[in-house]
Amino acid sequence: MAETKNKDGNINIELSPEIAEGTYSNLAIINHSNSEFVLDFVNIMPGIPKAKVKSRIILTPQHAKRLAQALIENINKFEVQVGEIKEFEQQDYPINFGPIGEA
Repeated sequence: MAETKNKDGNINIELSPEIAEGTYSNLAIINHSNSEFVLDFVNIMPGIPKAKVKSRIILTPQHAKRLAQALIENINKFEVQVGEIKEFEQQDYPINFGPIGEA
């Protein structure tokens, strides 16, 4: 296996322009088994009858826990700098959301 750390101990990471653009998501669906966590990132648009999974990330339970801790730490840092993140009332999205067709 190739070593990814340089002589300074830093990890070299390449970010392609396509990945750097990012993907918008306004819904995350999380499933898990004994050996992995699956995070599906979805973009729901009003009036569109079907939402698509835009990205799927599969993590070990250990990586999922580290991700959760890193998110909490970064949210706390953000709120210290910018102010409290206000939560809106959470909406329940049915699996087959969208308009119902009539014949």
